[in-house]
Amino acid sequence: MIIPKTSEEIELMRESALIVSKTLGILAKEVQPGVTTLYLDKLAEECIRDHGAVPGFLGLYDFPNTLCMSPNAQVVHGIPNNTPLREGDIISIDCGAVKNEFYGDHAYTFEVGEVSSEIKKLLKVTKESLYVGIREFKAGNRTGDVGFAIQQYCEEHGYGVVRELVGHGLGRKMHEDPEMPNYGRRGKGKKFVEGMTVAIEPMINLGTRRIEQLQDGWTILTLDRKPSAHFEHNVALVNGKPELLSTFAYIYEALGIESNEEDEFRQKALVL
Repeated sequence: MIIPKTSEEIELMRESALIVSKTLGILAKEVQPGVTTLYLDKLAEECIRDHGAVPGFLGLYDFPNTLCMSPNAQVVHGIPNNTPLREGDIISIDCGAVKNEFYGDHAYTFEVGEVSSEIKKLLKVTKESLYVGIREFKAGNRTGDVGFAIQQYCEEHGYGVVRELVGHGLGRKMHEDPEMPNYGRRGKGKKFVEGMTVAIEPMINLGTRRIEQLQDGWTILTLDRKPSAHFEHNVALVNGKPELLSTFAYIYEALGIESNEEDEFRQKALVL
């Protein structure tokens, strides 16, 4: 059952989402060769708690850490460890926070030092597909419209679109209805309703779409061990249009990147 949110609840969700956004912005400065994912995990927990929130992933379904840290061929749900990042790696950092009983949950795939042009293109297309999908999150549309748009955009570039893992509704629980697949058929699936809030998160592979899970019960890998990219935003349906609750602006500020990619999805100015 889809749970629409009031305008007041959406603002509480925005606060939680922005705590995650700020945390990812702090981590952006630290993602470098030689740094361990466990160090980044501890830094994220401190940042979340400093903002009066609690880590959304820590202990959820018995997950052991604050962040899901998934380098290279790991798609999602990687567990932080003491292995240093290396030049040319990429790493998906997925972060959650809970404040005022509402979740924020989004992700960004970072470059570690200099990466190949092939990998840069994968990251670029995957992030673009996120916004392609968000544009379809509007009154009158359904989950299949978002999934179809993401799938078509990524498959046109020859990439594999993961089927087994999907985006989701978000609110007082980390995972609410509806599921938000990154594949689908136009006009199919659950219909969007005013006030609903979701996490849209393309998980796109350089090679095959097929995946497998490690024996740790969490880590998801591409079957062919080629790299995978993952970007995620939190979005509310407000006045029939998609309204971003999260932002990559803190990441871009840390990395010196100029971007207006989020402007069309903001009905109110973002105050940093």
